[in-house]
Amino acid sequence: MRVFLFVMLWAIAARAEGEWAPDYDYYVLSLSWSPTWCALEGDARGSPQCDEAADYGWVLHGLWPQYHRGYPSFCHTKNRPPSRRMTREMVDIMGSSGLAWYQWNKHGTCTDLSADQYFALSREAFERVNRPEVFRKLTDPVKLPAKVVEEAFLKANPDWEPDMVTITCRQGRIQEARLCLSKSLDPVPCGQDVVRDCRMKDALFSPIP
Repeated sequence: MRVFLFVMLWAIAARAEGEWAPDYDYYVLSLSWSPTWCALEGDARGSPQCDEAADYGWVLHGLWPQYHRGYPSFCHTKNRPPSRRMTREMVDIMGSSGLAWYQWNKHGTCTDLSADQYFALSREAFERVNRPEVFRKLTDPVKLPAKVVEEAFLKANPDWEPDMVTITCRQGRIQEARLCLSKSLDPVPCGQDVVRDCRMKDALFSPIP
């Protein structure tokens, strides 16, 4: 039974891959804690994002069009792909131009926006969110409940409700804050397949180097 449910959920999530830009329901704004990505992947790649001088905390992973269940990806589009200039201009909030290009290719193509419009909307969504300053003040790694991270975002964004933000974990670490937004970038409740929070009570949270 569990295998059947998994297959069904996977089929729903992947059902729109490769189609023309669909009529999606809302956005997920995914913010990644850069020290986690660097510890799990970036350091091994020698990514400039992980240099101490870079000083990245919460970075924009992506702005994802979403259905109430599932999401479209890698859509066909008549819009031109972004230029190197466009992706380079996103480095200050995304960490790398490569990530900016990949996010356009996987998610931006499903919005029916031009690359310029998609990146401008992504930046606007990122800048509308108050990112809790308390995490930038950490000097040593700490273990904490994932719920604490969610509560910090809710305190910093008092017009949000708990069902509008989801905290994810990966390999025992705080990974991302995923925030649900309407097409006009107002906070909205997340769909059932997004709203599930990390339930760890001792997730590792590493400081900015």
